[in-house]
Amino acid sequence: MISPAAADALSGWLASQSALSGASQNTLVAYQGDLTEFLSFITLHKGETQGMRPLTEITVSDMRAWMAHARGHGVGARSLARKLSAVKSFYRWLAEREEFDPTAVLSTRAPKFQKKLPRPLDQDAARAVIDTVELQSQMPWVGARDTAVVTLLYGCGLRISEALGLNGRDAPLPPALRILGKGGKERVVPVIGPAREAVAAYLDLCPHPKEDDAPLFRGVRGGRLSPRIVSGVMARTRMQLGLPATATPHALRHSFATHLLEAGGDLRAIQELLGHASLSTTQAYTAVDTTRLMDVYNRTHPKA
Repeated sequence: MISPAAADALSGWLASQSALSGASQNTLVAYQGDLTEFLSFITLHKGETQGMRPLTEITVSDMRAWMAHARGHGVGARSLARKLSAVKSFYRWLAEREEFDPTAVLSTRAPKFQKKLPRPLDQDAARAVIDTVELQSQMPWVGARDTAVVTLLYGCGLRISEALGLNGRDAPLPPALRILGKGGKERVVPVIGPAREAVAAYLDLCPHPKEDDAPLFRGVRGGRLSPRIVSGVMARTRMQLGLPATATPHALRHSFATHLLEAGGDLRAIQELLGHASLSTTQAYTAVDTTRLMDVYNRTHPKA
């Protein structure tokens, strides 16, 4: 439970994030959840429910209490770091509006956690997935659809939401596709021949008519294909091929980036193709490549 004044402040900040930062709806929903939890805790912790004063007089001790409370309720270090980032962003905005010193919040250190490296498939496994995924359905058009989706994920580095967000007007796929990614950011992605051919083969078999404003990839009943269905198909495919649980639809995007890097691709160019806002996000793939090289070194270097 938070005060009406705090709720109004939260609404104002979310509106600013949408208007000025271009945050996506999913991001705004996550922000709202994180900040509502934080504001509710501070209200109960301070025992005050009226006005903005409890929020503007927050202390280092209050922040430590919140973080301890979150960890005690099973929030992991990575999730808590994300929540703290949202809280800090909110407080920067709130401090300018209410004219108070937010140092206690902004100086709070995020918990340390080890960043998980992307888990790409090797090139043979990625090809095997594309060749095998159609076998998971008894309906030829569904098999062709699933092949087209995974070919786009691996061949173009698309997020699953980006692939499934395509509409009929996007087909036949051009040599370069304009994609609207996270935060409303646009990027142009080259579409390889096999991806265009896979989508064309799917459309030839699809029983639902291609309409400009209708989904390109359809479920059996004609609605937009669900990511959950693609994840299920991928799970059955990896079981058939004996691949690890990390072989998910998103792993195909990781594989796209890693294989480009292995082939000598420029990191900045890969950043643009993936639609990463920060180069530091893309640099995770250099760590993957280094890990692979060290593994080859350790397996092949003659020991004294």
